[in-house]
Amino acid sequence: MADSSSSSNNSSSSLRDLTHTASQLVHWREPKKSGAAFGLSLLVLVSLATLSVISVLSYLLLACLCVTITFRVYKSVIQAVQKSNEGHPFRSLLERDISVSSESVRQLADQFLIHLNWFSNQTRRLLLVEDLVDSLKLAAVTWVMTYVGAVFNGVTILILADIIFFTTPLIYQKKKAQIDHHVEAVRLKLEETLQR
Repeated sequence: MADSSSSSNNSSSSLRDLTHTASQLVHWREPKKSGAAFGLSLLVLVSLATLSVISVLSYLLLACLCVTITFRVYKSVIQAVQKSNEGHPFRSLLERDISVSSESVRQLADQFLIHLNWFSNQTRRLLLVEDLVDSLKLAAVTWVMTYVGAVFNGVTILILADIIFFTTPLIYQKKKAQIDHHVEAVRLKLEETLQR
């Protein structure tokens, strides 16, 4: 019991240290370290910019959906023509338990495990066409995302987020009075508009 409380204290302490270090980097308390972290993260993201993560994922999901939807519709037509009652063609796969075992996950990963299981169940349900309408909705979204990926690379979004993450606190620190004045003016205008 003492081991679990000490490991819990160690993990919360290390999480606190990590948060403090990240805060120090973002607020440019040590400009050399912040500059190095910003430059390195930007370099990594720019080097990854040659690959469109969004496009690749969207095309893979779209291809998988095309195959499973086509197979599901084909089996449904065959069952209707032959007047058979075989049921859902992916029933055995839909009923299979694909949850991640909780023994392999540490205490800090419990929330991640919940989200992973939900995601895997939803993915299985959608890709194996448990509900045709939901799978068609996913197909439409992934088709649109292929166009988004062609125009706006996922790594580009990460690059923009990285730049904003490192520059916003510095800009705010230097222009605090002007920014606070404008934010207050916008807030008052919004309140005035909402009261009408």
